[in-house]
Amino acid sequence: MNCPCGSEIAYNDCCAPIIKGKTLAPTAEALMRSRYTAYALGEIEHLGNTLDSRGRETFDAESARQWAESAVWKGLEIVSVERGGAEDDGGVVEFIANYEVDEELLAHHERATFRKSGERWEFVDGRVIGRDPYRREEPKVGRNDPCPCGSGKKLKKCCG
Repeated sequence: MNCPCGSEIAYNDCCAPIIKGKTLAPTAEALMRSRYTAYALGEIEHLGNTLDSRGRETFDAESARQWAESAVWKGLEIVSVERGGAEDDGGVVEFIANYEVDEELLAHHERATFRKSGERWEFVDGRVIGRDPYRREEPKVGRNDPCPCGSGKKLKKCCG
């Protein structure tokens, strides 16, 4: 079986040794790929083990398990990698994790920050990337404000 991380390498030669603790992830990207694979295969313990110390304190394994099990994992796309090589002490991996919940195709787009502690890469945090919220250019007109059409009536009695 090919690894769920999309590397086109057999799982046993790709993420399995990292997830099973037989080897350390050599790069931030390799750790990111193993974390995606852990979600896809329900290896929740790996997710907690690969967090930095602050993240391990607040990790909710049951919530992670529920999310992992509620989804059908469709693939991982690495968008970009900044640093995070074997000689670096930090890095950022931008990725899109595609999955399906209740027959709805979804995508989780994130910029994940990693730090190297000794020889061990750790996930520090992630910033979800999505559409910016709608921002109104003009001030909001309340129902009891004068109607913007200029009639002099309240919005609720005119155009509202």
